[in-house]
Amino acid sequence: MGNRLTQIATRTGDDGTTGLGDGSRVPKDHLRVQAMGDVDELNSSLGVLLAEPLPSDVRDLLVTVQHELFNLGGELSIPGFELLKGESVARLDEALAHYNAQLPVLKEFILPGGARSAALAHVSRTIARRAERAVVALGGSPASGPVRDEPRQYLNRLSDLLFVLARALNRANLDGRGGDDVYWKSERLKRG
Repeated sequence: MGNRLTQIATRTGDDGTTGLGDGSRVPKDHLRVQAMGDVDELNSSLGVLLAEPLPSDVRDLLVTVQHELFNLGGELSIPGFELLKGESVARLDEALAHYNAQLPVLKEFILPGGARSAALAHVSRTIARRAERAVVALGGSPASGPVRDEPRQYLNRLSDLLFVLARALNRANLDGRGGDDVYWKSERLKRG
């Protein structure tokens, strides 16, 4: 990794560029910077979720995810570098299977809501999807260089896991406002 920040306001970005971990500078609207920013926003949204009452196993999982997202951001900041490991994707697969097995099968669409922690998990889920799209765009741009499969896979699994965790958090009902999913009441379902 590059130099550690000892000064936050360096003014080096005043010209509309930012430094990458390899020392190069790119425009702040570069696809790589967009992907890094979306991953950072996702990590910050998980920090807000972690400020809520959560079951200890969910808390431990999300703290691990925050560290892995920091690794992912580091990997994105250094073209050609590898920090996020395949084991991280496998860990999300295991967590997804574990929490999904505890939930009833969905027969209807659900709305993002219920308990505050569940709603925040849904917000994080949508940010994970945006970060995934940014990583896909980065990997598809010949000018940006290749992106390994693991970052894209990790964000895809994480968004799925956050959906499942939102459902689990509604059932945990730690804030007294949850209890079940918030089901979409479609006109078609009303009629049929």
